[in-house]
Amino acid sequence: MSNPFVHLELSTPDAAKAKAFYSELFGWTFTDNEMGPGMVYSTFKPDSGPGGGLFSSPGMPTHWLAYVGVEDIKAATEKAVSLGATVQMGPHEVPNIGWITVLIDPTGAPLPLF
Repeated sequence: MSNPFVHLELSTPDAAKAKAFYSELFGWTFTDNEMGPGMVYSTFKPDSGPGGGLFSSPGMPTHWLAYVGVEDIKAATEKAVSLGATVQMGPHEVPNIGWITVLIDPTGAPLPLF
């Protein structure tokens, strides 16, 4: 597959509870990254497969996003838009993590790029 899923991300209202759950369930360890006032992005990397991160997002529905890897985030975003996607967020840099865009595909599904 030329563009595999490369990063998984959990948005949750309770990051501490989520980290405890996934640590106990899968043995994942987390590294906390300060992202600005009051924002911590916790990354994980299992022994195999893609890693990811989680963050606390009070008031938002809890959900996982699966990011597809691309070589050029700006070019991939532009191509997706030309094919009918809409940009929900980005492209922008997540410090110490990488560049992301979150698109909505023509059918309404989220399509995050990394």
